[in-house]
Amino acid sequence: MDEFLLFTAVGFLAQMVDGACGMAYGLTATTVLVSLGTHPAVASASVHAAEVFTTGASGFAHWRLRNVDPRLVARLALPGMAGGIAGALLASSLPMQVIRPVVSAYLLGMGALILWRAWRPPEAQAGRPVTLLGLGGGFLDAAGGGGWGPIVTSTLIGRGDVPRIAIGSTNAAEFFVTLAITAAFFTAIGLELWQAILGLVVGGVLAAPLAALVARQVPARGLMLLVGLVIMLLSLRSLAGALS
Repeated sequence: MDEFLLFTAVGFLAQMVDGACGMAYGLTATTVLVSLGTHPAVASASVHAAEVFTTGASGFAHWRLRNVDPRLVARLALPGMAGGIAGALLASSLPMQVIRPVVSAYLLGMGALILWRAWRPPEAQAGRPVTLLGLGGGFLDAAGGGGWGPIVTSTLIGRGDVPRIAIGSTNAAEFFVTLAITAAFFTAIGLELWQAILGLVVGGVLAAPLAALVARQVPARGLMLLVGLVIMLLSLRSLAGALS
């Protein structure tokens, strides 16, 4: 019960962050699990299994609000699923002593990216092809335990896409990518932490209505700065432990 309550709290926190910032559910949850000593592949598998529910609900909500471009979703989702499966299989095959410092360093970099996005929002510029963006975003999201939102959403907005369409389409595509990643992890290593998965889902469901209020009351920039710092501090702790 203590573990279930802990993961419920993690899921609640992660969903509050994601609801207010539009990103970082996976990064927040994975960083906490890895900092607690969970194998990075197991942490990523557990978080993605929980995200099947949260991304499905989020994508459906954006579709109802007409924030989704079906063609953009397909161009992101298909290569994203392929990249996600490859990333999951790679993460599942590496030993703990190799993957933990790599993932901790990756999460540290993603925390820095969130800080950068909060401090300097993306400016209009020529972006990379959507197919390569989906492929890379899916691979890094699975192998590192998160990052689809900060990588894909920010790049689409940076290339000049309408923000609500970029966010809605990225969220809708993420459901399919997350489903593929979860299936790959289940095939490779199974899903061991059912208490963690259930706790993350319950916490996310409880936080969902409050997250919308937070998004209206709390400046997203300030929250992103706080989240980026927390992710970096926890990742530094995990990295120091892995290298010691």
